[in-house]
Amino acid sequence: MAQSRVSSARQQRTSPATFYRQVVAELRKVVWPTRQQLITYFWVVLVFVLVVMTIVSLLDLAFGKLVFAIFG
Repeated sequence: MAQSRVSSARQQRTSPATFYRQVVAELRKVVWPTRQQLITYFWVVLVFVLVVMTIVSLLDLAFGKLVFAIFG
């Protein structure tokens, strides 16, 4: 019984060449962003990261002062 599962799993595998062809075919279906979209996405991500970094830094500063006020 276990032998038949192993042999059926091996029959379903594709060769590396077939896998590569399928990957290339899927990549051709992708809708790539335009240069303007890429620039817009870059700035959105950059601003978001800076905002989150600021929030985390302020929380770290506040909790640090709180700990020093309690234990310091």
